[in-house]
Amino acid sequence: MSTEISNSIKYIGASVYDLDLFESQYIIPNGMSYNSYVILDEKIAVMDTADAVVADKWLENLKAVLNGKSPDYLVVQHLEPDHSALIDEVCALYPEMQIVCSAKAKQMLPQFADVDMSRVIDKKEGEALELGSHTLNFIMAPMVHWPEVMLSYESSEKVLFSADAFGKFGAIDADEGWSCEARRYYFNIVGKYGAQVQALLKKAANLEINTICPLHGPILTDTIPQVLDLYNTWSAYEPEDEGVFIAYASIHGNTAKAAEMMKGFLEEAGCPKVAIADISRDDIAECVEDSFRHSTLLCMASSYDGGVFAPMADYIHHLKSKSFQNRKVAFVENGSWAPTAARAMKAEFEQMKNITFVGDTVTIKTRVTQENIEQLKKLAEDIK
Repeated sequence: MSTEISNSIKYIGASVYDLDLFESQYIIPNGMSYNSYVILDEKIAVMDTADAVVADKWLENLKAVLNGKSPDYLVVQHLEPDHSALIDEVCALYPEMQIVCSAKAKQMLPQFADVDMSRVIDKKEGEALELGSHTLNFIMAPMVHWPEVMLSYESSEKVLFSADAFGKFGAIDADEGWSCEARRYYFNIVGKYGAQVQALLKKAANLEINTICPLHGPILTDTIPQVLDLYNTWSAYEPEDEGVFIAYASIHGNTAKAAEMMKGFLEEAGCPKVAIADISRDDIAECVEDSFRHSTLLCMASSYDGGVFAPMADYIHHLKSKSFQNRKVAFVENGSWAPTAARAMKAEFEQMKNITFVGDTVTIKTRVTQENIEQLKKLAEDIK
Protein backbone atom coordinates (compact mmCIF):
# COMPACT_ATOMS: atom_id res chain seq x y z
CA MET A 1 0.00 0.00 0.00
CA SER A 2 1.25 3.50 -0.78
CA THR A 3 2.20 6.01 1.91
CA GLU A 4 1.47 9.73 1.80
CA ILE A 5 4.33 12.20 1.98
CA SER A 6 1.75 14.94 1.41
CA ASN A 7 -1.57 15.34 -0.39
CA SER A 8 0.32 15.42 -3.69
CA ILE A 9 3.44 13.34 -3.06
CA LYS A 10 2.99 9.61 -2.51
CA TYR A 11 5.37 6.85 -1.51
CA ILE A 12 5.18 3.79 -3.78
CA GLY A 13 8.34 1.94 -2.76
CA ALA A 14 8.57 -1.53 -1.26
CA SER A 15 10.76 -3.43 1.17
CA VAL A 16 12.23 -6.91 1.26
CA TYR A 17 12.79 -8.78 4.51
CA ASP A 18 14.42 -12.04 3.43
CA LEU A 19 17.22 -10.95 1.07
CA ASP A 20 20.51 -12.44 2.25
CA LEU A 21 22.82 -9.67 1.02
CA PHE A 22 22.41 -6.18 -0.44
CA GLU A 23 24.64 -5.69 -3.50
CA SER A 24 25.72 -9.31 -2.88
CA GLN A 25 28.03 -8.13 -0.09
CA TYR A 26 26.25 -6.27 2.74
CA ILE A 27 24.39 -8.09 5.50
CA ILE A 28 20.90 -6.63 5.97
CA PRO A 29 19.41 -8.16 9.12
CA ASN A 30 16.42 -5.81 9.04
CA GLY A 31 15.73 -6.00 5.31
CA MET A 32 16.04 -3.29 2.68
CA SER A 33 13.75 -0.64 1.26
CA TYR A 34 13.63 0.38 -2.38
CA ASN A 35 11.99 3.78 -2.37
CA SER A 36 10.08 5.48 -5.14
CA TYR A 37 7.60 8.35 -5.20
CA VAL A 38 4.86 9.89 -7.34
CA ILE A 39 4.04 13.60 -7.59
CA LEU A 40 0.40 14.14 -8.56
CA ASP A 41 -0.28 17.47 -10.29
CA GLU A 42 -1.44 18.74 -13.67
CA LYS A 43 1.43 16.65 -14.90
CA ILE A 44 2.41 13.51 -13.02
CA ALA A 45 6.00 12.57 -12.26
CA VAL A 46 7.23 9.18 -11.07
CA MET A 47 10.47 9.56 -9.11
CA ASP A 48 12.61 6.52 -10.01
CA THR A 49 11.55 2.89 -10.29
CA ALA A 50 12.90 0.09 -8.04
CA ASP A 51 14.71 -3.22 -7.87
CA ALA A 52 13.45 -6.33 -9.66
CA VAL A 53 13.03 -8.08 -6.30
CA VAL A 54 10.09 -5.78 -5.51
CA ALA A 55 8.71 -5.52 -9.05
CA ASP A 56 5.22 -6.86 -8.35
CA LYS A 57 4.69 -4.74 -5.25
CA TRP A 58 6.11 -1.60 -6.86
CA LEU A 59 3.88 -1.92 -9.92
CA GLU A 60 0.87 -2.58 -7.69
CA ASN A 61 1.64 0.56 -5.64
CA LEU A 62 2.20 2.66 -8.76
CA LYS A 63 -1.11 1.65 -10.34
CA ALA A 64 -2.98 2.22 -7.07
CA VAL A 65 -1.67 5.78 -6.75
CA LEU A 66 -2.24 6.62 -10.41
CA ASN A 67 -5.80 5.27 -10.19
CA GLY A 68 -6.17 4.94 -13.95
CA LYS A 69 -4.13 8.03 -14.88
CA SER A 70 -0.96 7.95 -16.92
CA PRO A 71 2.27 9.58 -15.74
CA ASP A 72 3.81 12.27 -17.88
CA TYR A 73 7.37 11.81 -16.65
CA LEU A 74 9.65 9.22 -15.16
CA VAL A 75 12.48 11.05 -13.40
CA VAL A 76 15.56 8.82 -13.32
CA GLN A 77 17.90 10.16 -10.66
CA HIS A 78 20.17 7.11 -10.42
CA LEU A 79 20.69 4.23 -12.84
CA GLU A 80 22.00 1.57 -10.50
CA PRO A 81 19.85 -1.53 -11.07
CA ASP A 82 18.22 -1.41 -7.64
CA HIS A 83 16.49 1.77 -8.85
CA SER A 84 16.27 1.30 -12.61
CA ALA A 85 15.27 -2.34 -13.04
CA LEU A 86 11.66 -1.51 -13.90
CA ILE A 87 12.21 1.24 -16.46
CA ASP A 88 11.31 -1.01 -19.39
CA GLU A 89 8.14 -2.25 -17.68
CA VAL A 90 6.84 1.19 -16.82
CA CYS A 91 7.73 2.56 -20.26
CA ALA A 92 5.76 -0.25 -21.87
CA LEU A 93 2.76 0.45 -19.63
CA TYR A 94 2.77 4.19 -20.41
CA PRO A 95 4.03 4.73 -23.97
CA GLU A 96 3.47 8.53 -23.87
CA MET A 97 5.55 9.01 -20.73
CA GLN A 98 8.87 10.82 -21.10
CA ILE A 99 12.06 10.04 -19.20
CA VAL A 100 13.88 12.89 -17.45
CA CYS A 101 17.49 12.41 -16.38
CA SER A 102 20.96 13.93 -16.42
CA ALA A 103 23.00 14.09 -19.63
CA LYS A 104 25.33 11.42 -18.27
CA ALA A 105 22.37 9.20 -17.41
CA LYS A 106 21.03 9.62 -20.94
CA GLN A 107 24.39 8.44 -22.26
CA MET A 108 24.38 5.41 -19.94
CA LEU A 109 20.68 4.55 -20.20
CA PRO A 110 20.98 1.99 -23.05
CA GLN A 111 23.13 -0.13 -20.72
CA PHE A 112 20.15 -0.50 -18.37
CA ALA A 113 17.00 -0.32 -20.48
CA ASP A 114 15.76 -0.73 -24.07
CA VAL A 115 13.83 2.53 -24.30
CA ASP A 116 13.23 4.70 -27.33
CA MET A 117 15.80 7.46 -26.78
CA SER A 118 13.48 10.03 -28.39
CA ARG A 119 11.48 9.81 -25.14
CA VAL A 120 14.43 11.01 -23.06
CA ILE A 121 14.85 14.61 -21.87
CA ASP A 122 18.20 15.42 -20.31
CA LYS A 123 18.50 18.16 -17.70
CA LYS A 124 21.39 20.32 -16.54
CA GLU A 125 22.25 21.84 -13.18
CA GLY A 126 19.59 24.36 -12.13
CA GLU A 127 17.09 23.46 -14.85
CA ALA A 128 13.50 22.86 -13.82
CA LEU A 129 10.49 20.75 -14.71
CA GLU A 130 7.08 22.38 -14.24
CA LEU A 131 4.34 20.00 -13.15
CA GLY A 132 1.67 22.60 -12.26
CA SER A 133 1.77 23.85 -8.70
CA HIS A 134 4.90 21.73 -8.18
CA THR A 135 8.29 22.44 -9.73
CA LEU A 136 11.26 20.10 -9.76
CA ASN A 137 14.66 21.80 -9.73
CA PHE A 138 17.55 19.53 -10.69
CA ILE A 139 20.83 19.32 -8.82
CA MET A 140 23.72 17.41 -10.34
CA ALA A 141 25.53 15.13 -7.86
CA PRO A 142 28.16 13.24 -9.87
CA MET A 143 29.89 10.46 -7.93
CA VAL A 144 27.39 10.49 -5.09
CA HIS A 145 27.98 7.71 -5.72
CA TRP A 146 27.74 7.12 -9.52
CA PRO A 147 28.68 9.63 -12.26
CA GLU A 148 25.14 10.15 -13.59
CA VAL A 149 23.39 10.96 -10.32
CA MET A 150 21.11 13.96 -9.97
CA LEU A 151 18.83 15.08 -7.15
CA SER A 152 15.48 16.81 -7.47
CA TYR A 153 14.24 19.62 -5.24
CA GLU A 154 10.51 20.27 -5.26
CA SER A 155 10.26 23.94 -4.34
CA SER A 156 6.59 24.36 -3.39
CA GLU A 157 6.66 21.71 -0.63
CA LYS A 158 10.43 21.99 -0.07
CA VAL A 159 11.07 18.30 -0.63
CA LEU A 160 14.50 17.00 -1.62
CA PHE A 161 14.47 13.73 -3.56
CA SER A 162 18.01 12.72 -2.68
CA ALA A 163 18.82 9.59 -4.72
CA ASP A 164 21.19 7.39 -2.68
CA ALA A 165 22.30 10.26 -0.44
CA PHE A 166 20.94 10.12 3.14
CA GLY A 167 19.91 6.49 2.72
CA LYS A 168 20.38 3.55 5.06
CA PHE A 169 20.16 -0.21 5.28
CA GLY A 170 16.89 -1.63 6.59
CA ALA A 171 13.27 -1.97 5.53
CA ILE A 172 11.13 1.16 5.50
CA ASP A 173 9.44 0.03 8.71
CA ALA A 174 12.55 -1.30 10.49
CA ASP A 175 12.29 -0.64 14.21
CA GLU A 176 15.69 0.99 14.66
CA GLY A 177 17.36 4.38 14.82
CA TRP A 178 18.68 6.07 11.71
CA SER A 179 22.34 6.75 12.41
CA CYS A 180 23.82 3.28 12.96
CA GLU A 181 22.69 1.67 9.71
CA ALA A 182 23.00 4.98 7.84
CA ARG A 183 26.63 5.19 8.95
CA ARG A 184 27.38 1.63 7.82
CA TYR A 185 25.63 2.37 4.53
CA TYR A 186 27.47 5.67 4.01
CA PHE A 187 31.03 4.51 4.64
CA ASN A 188 30.72 1.30 2.67
CA ILE A 189 28.80 2.65 -0.32
CA VAL A 190 29.37 6.39 -0.55
CA GLY A 191 32.43 6.81 1.69
CA LYS A 192 35.07 6.96 -1.03
CA TYR A 193 33.48 10.11 -2.45
CA GLY A 194 33.74 12.53 0.46
CA ALA A 195 34.74 15.51 -1.69
CA GLN A 196 31.71 15.03 -3.93
CA VAL A 197 29.41 14.73 -0.90
CA GLN A 198 30.88 17.95 0.48
CA ALA A 199 30.07 19.67 -2.83
CA LEU A 200 26.49 18.40 -2.62
CA LEU A 201 26.13 19.59 0.98
CA LYS A 202 27.17 23.09 -0.10
CA LYS A 203 24.36 23.07 -2.65
CA ALA A 204 21.89 21.73 -0.08
CA ALA A 205 22.84 24.53 2.33
CA ASN A 206 21.17 27.00 -0.04
CA LEU A 207 17.85 25.15 0.07
CA GLU A 208 15.05 25.23 2.60
CA ILE A 209 14.33 21.54 3.11
CA ASN A 210 11.29 20.27 5.00
CA THR A 211 11.49 16.67 3.82
CA ILE A 212 14.19 14.39 2.41
CA CYS A 213 13.00 11.46 0.31
CA PRO A 214 15.93 9.07 -0.21
CA LEU A 215 15.98 5.96 -2.36
CA HIS A 216 16.70 3.76 0.68
CA GLY A 217 15.52 4.09 4.25
CA PRO A 218 12.97 6.32 5.99
CA ILE A 219 11.63 9.67 4.83
CA LEU A 220 13.39 12.34 6.91
CA THR A 221 11.69 15.38 8.44
CA ASP A 222 12.41 16.44 12.04
CA THR A 223 15.95 15.06 12.10
CA ILE A 224 17.23 16.79 8.94
CA PRO A 225 19.66 19.17 10.75
CA GLN A 226 21.27 16.26 12.59
CA VAL A 227 21.43 14.17 9.42
CA LEU A 228 23.13 16.97 7.49
CA ASP A 229 25.56 17.52 10.35
CA LEU A 230 26.53 13.84 10.42
CA TYR A 231 26.96 13.78 6.65
CA ASN A 232 29.25 16.78 6.93
CA THR A 233 31.38 15.00 9.55
CA TRP A 234 31.48 11.75 7.61
CA SER A 235 32.28 13.30 4.23
CA ALA A 236 35.02 15.48 5.74
CA TYR A 237 36.65 12.27 7.04
CA GLU A 238 36.52 13.62 10.57
CA PRO A 239 36.09 11.19 13.49
CA GLU A 240 32.62 11.15 14.95
CA ASP A 241 33.85 9.91 18.34
CA GLU A 242 37.08 10.38 20.25
CA GLY A 243 38.11 6.84 21.03
CA VAL A 244 39.78 3.68 19.81
CA PHE A 245 38.61 0.91 17.54
CA ILE A 246 40.58 -2.31 18.06
CA ALA A 247 40.53 -4.50 14.96
CA TYR A 248 42.19 -7.86 15.55
CA ALA A 249 42.86 -10.94 13.43
CA SER A 250 43.94 -13.95 15.47
CA ILE A 251 44.77 -17.45 14.24
CA HIS A 252 44.99 -19.56 17.39
CA GLY A 253 43.57 -17.14 19.95
CA ASN A 254 46.69 -15.54 21.42
CA THR A 255 46.26 -12.25 19.55
CA ALA A 256 42.59 -12.26 20.55
CA LYS A 257 43.61 -12.51 24.22
CA ALA A 258 46.02 -9.62 23.75
CA ALA A 259 43.26 -7.57 22.13
CA GLU A 260 40.94 -8.09 25.09
CA MET A 261 43.78 -7.11 27.42
CA MET A 262 44.41 -4.00 25.37
CA LYS A 263 40.76 -3.01 25.59
CA GLY A 264 41.01 -3.13 29.38
CA PHE A 265 44.28 -1.22 29.44
CA LEU A 266 42.84 1.55 27.24
CA GLU A 267 39.81 1.86 29.49
CA GLU A 268 42.05 1.98 32.58
CA ALA A 269 44.12 4.69 30.88
CA GLY A 270 40.99 6.82 30.54
CA CYS A 271 40.22 6.39 26.85
CA PRO A 272 36.68 7.79 26.44
CA LYS A 273 35.43 5.02 24.18
CA VAL A 274 36.82 1.65 23.13
CA ALA A 275 35.24 -0.70 20.59
CA ILE A 276 36.62 -4.05 19.52
CA ALA A 277 36.01 -6.48 16.67
CA ASP A 278 37.29 -9.84 15.47
CA ILE A 279 37.66 -9.07 11.79
CA SER A 280 37.89 -12.76 10.91
CA ARG A 281 34.31 -13.24 12.10
CA ASP A 282 32.51 -9.92 12.48
CA ASP A 283 30.71 -8.09 9.67
CA ILE A 284 33.47 -6.42 7.66
CA ALA A 285 31.17 -3.56 6.66
CA GLU A 286 30.50 -2.82 10.32
CA CYS A 287 34.24 -2.93 11.00
CA VAL A 288 34.78 -0.35 8.25
CA GLU A 289 32.04 1.79 9.81
CA ASP A 290 33.66 1.62 13.27
CA SER A 291 37.08 2.44 11.81
CA PHE A 292 35.79 5.72 10.39
CA ARG A 293 33.70 6.47 13.49
CA HIS A 294 36.64 6.54 15.93
CA SER A 295 39.65 8.84 16.08
CA THR A 296 42.21 6.04 16.57
CA LEU A 297 42.58 2.61 15.01
CA LEU A 298 44.57 -0.15 16.68
CA CYS A 299 45.36 -3.05 14.35
CA MET A 300 46.41 -6.29 16.05
CA ALA A 301 47.25 -9.22 13.81
CA SER A 302 49.21 -12.42 13.39
CA SER A 303 51.99 -12.69 10.85
CA TYR A 304 51.37 -15.05 7.96
CA ASP A 305 53.32 -16.13 4.89
CA GLY A 306 55.86 -13.35 5.30
CA GLY A 307 53.14 -10.72 5.61
CA VAL A 308 49.97 -10.27 7.64
CA PHE A 309 47.11 -12.70 8.29
CA ALA A 310 44.69 -12.54 5.34
CA PRO A 311 41.59 -11.24 7.19
CA MET A 312 43.60 -8.20 8.32
CA ALA A 313 44.98 -7.67 4.81
CA ASP A 314 41.44 -7.79 3.44
CA TYR A 315 40.16 -5.38 6.09
CA ILE A 316 42.91 -2.84 5.37
CA HIS A 317 42.15 -3.18 1.66
CA HIS A 318 38.55 -2.21 2.42
CA LEU A 319 39.71 0.86 4.35
CA LYS A 320 42.08 1.90 1.59
CA SER A 321 39.40 1.54 -1.08
CA LYS A 322 37.08 3.80 0.96
CA SER A 323 39.74 6.55 1.34
CA PHE A 324 40.46 6.02 5.04
CA GLN A 325 42.33 9.10 6.28
CA ASN A 326 42.83 11.66 9.06
CA ARG A 327 43.26 9.04 11.78
CA LYS A 328 45.80 7.88 14.34
CA VAL A 329 46.92 4.26 13.86
CA ALA A 330 48.84 1.88 16.11
CA PHE A 331 49.99 -1.72 15.71
CA VAL A 332 50.42 -4.93 17.66
CA GLU A 333 51.83 -7.94 15.81
CA ASN A 334 52.23 -11.61 16.66
CA GLY A 335 54.73 -13.99 15.10
CA SER A 336 56.20 -17.22 16.43
CA TRP A 337 59.52 -17.01 14.63
CA ALA A 338 59.66 -14.08 12.17
CA PRO A 339 57.09 -11.34 12.95
CA THR A 340 56.13 -9.49 9.76
CA ALA A 341 52.55 -8.27 10.38
CA ALA A 342 53.36 -4.74 11.56
CA ARG A 343 55.64 -4.00 8.62
CA ALA A 344 53.01 -5.23 6.16
CA MET A 345 50.20 -3.25 7.83
CA LYS A 346 52.20 -0.06 8.13
CA ALA A 347 53.18 -0.19 4.46
CA GLU A 348 49.50 -0.07 3.51
CA PHE A 349 48.61 2.78 5.85
CA GLU A 350 51.59 4.80 4.61
CA GLN A 351 49.78 5.03 1.28
CA MET A 352 46.72 6.68 2.90
CA LYS A 353 46.26 10.38 3.65
CA ASN A 354 47.06 12.06 6.93
CA ILE A 355 47.72 8.93 8.96
CA THR A 356 49.62 9.52 12.22
CA PHE A 357 51.33 6.50 13.71
CA VAL A 358 51.10 6.35 17.50
CA GLY A 359 53.36 4.58 20.00
CA ASP A 360 55.84 1.77 19.53
CA THR A 361 54.73 -1.41 17.84
CA VAL A 362 54.32 -4.25 20.32
CA THR A 363 55.63 -7.57 19.08
CA ILE A 364 54.25 -10.74 20.67
CA LYS A 365 55.96 -14.07 20.01
CA THR A 366 53.13 -16.59 20.27
CA ARG A 367 51.95 -15.97 23.85
CA VAL A 368 51.66 -12.71 25.75
CA THR A 369 54.50 -12.37 28.24
CA GLN A 370 54.81 -10.11 31.26
CA GLU A 371 57.10 -7.90 29.19
CA ASN A 372 54.37 -7.69 26.53
CA ILE A 373 51.84 -6.69 29.16
CA GLU A 374 54.01 -3.76 30.19
CA GLN A 375 54.47 -2.82 26.52
CA LEU A 376 50.71 -2.97 25.92
CA LYS A 377 50.06 -0.77 28.94
CA LYS A 378 52.56 1.79 27.66
CA LEU A 379 50.97 1.69 24.21
CA ALA A 380 47.57 2.32 25.81
CA GLU A 381 48.99 5.39 27.58
CA ASP A 382 50.47 6.63 24.28
CA ILE A 383 47.15 6.16 22.48
CA LYS A 384 44.68 7.55 25.02
